[in-house]
Amino acid sequence: MSRPKNRYYDPSKPHHRPDGFQNNDGDFQPKSLAEVLRWRWNASRQGLPPRPVEPIPSTQPDLAFIQANAKAGVAMEPAVTWIGHATVLAQLGGLNVLTDPIFSDRASPVAFAGPKRHLPPGMALGELPRIDLVVASHNHYDHLDEASIRHLNAQDGGAPLFVVPLGLKDWLHSKGVSNAVELDWWDSHVVRAQSGEVEVMLLPSQHWSSRSLSDRMLTLWGGFAVMAPDCHLFYAGDTGYSRDFKDIRQRLAQRQGGSGFDIALVPIGAYEPRWFMADQHVNVHEAVKIHQDLGAKRSLGVHWGTFELTDEALDEPPRQLVLEREAAGISEQDFFVLAVGQTRRIPRR
Repeated sequence: MSRPKNRYYDPSKPHHRPDGFQNNDGDFQPKSLAEVLRWRWNASRQGLPPRPVEPIPSTQPDLAFIQANAKAGVAMEPAVTWIGHATVLAQLGGLNVLTDPIFSDRASPVAFAGPKRHLPPGMALGELPRIDLVVASHNHYDHLDEASIRHLNAQDGGAPLFVVPLGLKDWLHSKGVSNAVELDWWDSHVVRAQSGEVEVMLLPSQHWSSRSLSDRMLTLWGGFAVMAPDCHLFYAGDTGYSRDFKDIRQRLAQRQGGSGFDIALVPIGAYEPRWFMADQHVNVHEAVKIHQDLGAKRSLGVHWGTFELTDEALDEPPRQLVLEREAAGISEQDFFVLAVGQTRRIPRR
């Protein structure tokens, strides 16, 4: 019998395959070159994506609060700051946490081509507090940015802990990162902070992985739960809509005392055309369903307004969110967006 291409292969786990990984709620089928060309030809012919109707909102970060909060230890106030795309600075449990850090001008393997940043990050790398924990959801260029990873690894005060899905620890090591932990779905790693233990758990999502033509599906993808005594945070990563979110709520109900996540970071952009994107990126209607499936107390819409990746306008997702919230009877306080650079403080558990 030939050796599995997937060196993590565990036949007892349905999402493990000898040649890589798969989703729980239907296998991902990569689009063919013909389908990619069809999408790009139709977009070009129709002039898509349209130009934004309004500027993407941005604001100066509240650096005084962020820096003071970063050093507050057990007195830290739970808070999230949107830096752009899927990058959020989350402060909880005495830890400074970054999700999928990308501070580069392009989401691309090269600096001269590929999707260009529409506006600067809400905080520059040099304005960040010392980061304790980085969670990276998968190995696409708009979520795992080499330049940002290298900079964070060399930060003053020592490298953060990088927590990643299976297969990405080797990639991090190749970039000089040694302080890394990789997890399978539902695995946890405990970080000890001044406020107590913070549990970091990798959760299933519906997506895929690839950094080159030769490694498709060979590294895992997923979302994260970061559960501190004062705040439980959920980060979806990139995902299509699936039954995973109801499963997450059910499996974590006892751990959370039935109270759900205090804050969920849910993607609301990069969803058109649906025939191409539906199995890998949720639209706004589905993002609202994720919020409901999780039973989250509040959600922040991310993954919009930064890189033109798909056919909808950069500023469309928040307008759609207003409509979908109204249809679902959800208040703006319960599912909101922030300006790039803006901070929202989260009530303690």
